[in-house]
Amino acid sequence: SDMLGAARALCCRSEGIACVLGTGSNSCLYNGRSIVDQVPSLGFILGDEGSSAALGRRLISDCLKRQLPEDVTTEFMERYGLTQEIIIENVYRKPMANRYMAGFAPFLYEKRNIPQVHKMLVNCFREFMQRNVMNYHKSWLPVNFAGSLAASFSSELSEAAESLGLSLGTVLRSPMDGLVSFHAQ
Repeated sequence: SDMLGAARALCCRSEGIACVLGTGSNSCLYNGRSIVDQVPSLGFILGDEGSSAALGRRLISDCLKRQLPEDVTTEFMERYGLTQEIIIENVYRKPMANRYMAGFAPFLYEKRNIPQVHKMLVNCFREFMQRNVMNYHKSWLPVNFAGSLAASFSSELSEAAESLGLSLGTVLRSPMDGLVSFHAQ
């Protein structure tokens, strides 16, 4: 499975917690050979905390509910040609709302140093760890991540982990290099 590949790439033959953050999110507890526990992802509607789809959903909500600075909201809406009506159409009436919302992650990356955006990112990653990683009850193990989103926001992931008494382990944009090392051993 993709999750086993990520676990092998991130943890090699050691016990660890492996996570994937991309359009969706997933995690598992790995014993160095196989996945021994996995909190279900549950997909976009019921889960996927910390994913680019969840971050996009939060960005849209924060803009429309006036939680971000007005200039940030204005720039976001103008850059993507958005109105509340267009957003509602794309989220509720068209297929693949998760991919639509995931497409706004580059804007968040660009604005990640704005205090309100930074706080939102850290809170979203903290929620992922609380609802997924903390359920493995192995807080002494480093939390490892694969995925383009994880690589782009590694400092915010580290801050979220630290706030929960966790330590950030390996972060890989793509698990391929780690898989090569795993199979070379």
